[in-house]
Amino acid sequence: MYEMSKKILERVSFDRALFTKELKKALNWVKPDEKLLLKVWCLSTFGHIYKDVIMEVFRKVAKM
Repeated sequence: MYEMSKKILERVSFDRALFTKELKKALNWVKPDEKLLLKVWCLSTFGHIYKDVIMEVFRKVAKM
């Protein structure tokens, strides 16, 4: 699911709301040990555009 999540996020990266929605879904799909990998990949790939979104979504997941 990690690789599939990356592909989906790449495809929806044109829209902030859609990217946020798909990132939240991806965090429910990936294995717990893949969440950190996904965060690092998201920040390196989309951090220049969506750093605030990525950090907020991962912060909310960490609280759960």
